[in-house]
Amino acid sequence: MIARGSSAGWYRNRFVWAAVILAMTAGAVALVNSAGSKPEPADLQSQIMTRLRTTLEQADPGQHSHAGHNAQQAATGEEATPAVICGVRVYGYEPAGATTVADVKTVYGFHMCGVAEPKRPWDVAVKLAGPVIVNLSTDPPGIQVVEATAEVMFVDRLKEMFPPKYAQLALKEALADAEMANLRRRYDAAAGL
Repeated sequence: MIARGSSAGWYRNRFVWAAVILAMTAGAVALVNSAGSKPEPADLQSQIMTRLRTTLEQADPGQHSHAGHNAQQAATGEEATPAVICGVRVYGYEPAGATTVADVKTVYGFHMCGVAEPKRPWDVAVKLAGPVIVNLSTDPPGIQVVEATAEVMFVDRLKEMFPPKYAQLALKEALADAEMANLRRRYDAAAGL
């Protein structure tokens, strides 16, 4: 049995209990949300990353093929297209003043994708990586990768394709550690490892 001293103590305890109940309710709501549907990313940068990743993973392989992208499928004669699992980094987007993903027309970033063939470990998987430009104003989105040619070196090609502020980032930064870990986890799941 709880002894109540003064009425001031009762009010104070009532506020403590109200705070405890609110905290428990918030925790329960968070638990339900984490167990339920996937929450939307909280900020525009995260939403753009999600859109970029999804666009690259759902693209027809011809849209963002690099040298060797389809080599494994051609060599084995497989008909089924294996999943492409990507990690991304967004350097920037245009228009820079966009406030929603729907307003974003062009994304400049970096991508690293692995072709997740069954039971094929990451270390020997066909991979696609490098700076990428995705035009979100077309259907399907246009995907351009930066590749050197016989006439133009990689750095020169990058500077031709990217605005200077994003080209400088592309020369220094690839995937963040957390994004790389997430990519490897998702790749292993898709490859059945």
